[in-house]
Amino acid sequence: MFSHIMVGTNDIEESKIFYDKLFEVLGAGPGKMYPSRTGQKRYFYNFQGTSFSITEPIDGNKATVANGATIGFNLESIEQGDQWHKAGIENGGTSIEEAPGIRDYDRFSMYLAYLRDPTGHKLCGLLRIK
Repeated sequence: MFSHIMVGTNDIEESKIFYDKLFEVLGAGPGKMYPSRTGQKRYFYNFQGTSFSITEPIDGNKATVANGATIGFNLESIEQGDQWHKAGIENGGTSIEEAPGIRDYDRFSMYLAYLRDPTGHKLCGLLRIK
């Protein structure tokens, strides 16, 4: 459904460190820089046919966080989710919501791990269990 997701950042290099480490856990390489036609820095992470990118805002204003928005990433295992969460915290992210773990619902269970990136964007690592 999605071709890419792009989020703004107020410190592109700090965010690159954060996302390089976060996506390393998922098997993606470090971000590659592709400046915009108007000169702002952008880093792209290409993985399994999708792209995630971070950018300095083109309009010159501060990057802001979308209230109520969450960007979710598929996980392959609980161990990978724990590593993903730890990499985020160790590289400028903040743990939010409940601690990473399994959440049981009526007919299914999921492992969830939540972070905020250095700019404040809400991220979720998710593994569907049953």
